[in-house]
Amino acid sequence: MTTMEAAAVEGGVVEAGQPAPNFTLALDDGHTVSLADFRGKPLVLYFYPKDDTSGCTSEAKAFSELKAEFDALGAEIIGVSKDSIASHAKFRQKYDLTVHLGSDPDLETIRAYGVWVEKSMYGRKYMGIERATFLIGGDGVVRTVWRKVKVTGHANAVLKAVKALS
Repeated sequence: MTTMEAAAVEGGVVEAGQPAPNFTLALDDGHTVSLADFRGKPLVLYFYPKDDTSGCTSEAKAFSELKAEFDALGAEIIGVSKDSIASHAKFRQKYDLTVHLGSDPDLETIRAYGVWVEKSMYGRKYMGIERATFLIGGDGVVRTVWRKVKVTGHANAVLKAVKALS
């Protein structure tokens, strides 16, 4: 196993039915949250590679457009990348995003959820964040996992899964 492969699996794979790994994240609004803050309500934790890139922007805008529907179901949404709080704030303002954005520069949460993976572009291998979403029930158990997410229609699929929890 290469060093990159070892690093990719270091956090393990989080699957539906397992307790969600605990986390502490700084949000772009200045607050810090952890898994325990969401006891009793569904949490959508989505991981994305980088602020202000086309796919990540489309995904954040799609979740923001549906935020009122998630709110009506008592669900919270947090997008997570390794970008800084300042980058998140700029990204949120530029696109009028309404979802929370969590910063994980040390990759602790990203690794804990198993989304720090080996990627390849133009034949070059590198480590990066896999676009993935975890729906965590109010009891702290992962209910649904989406890996290698395709952005189109994804936020609607997640909303449908949250409705099924009710």
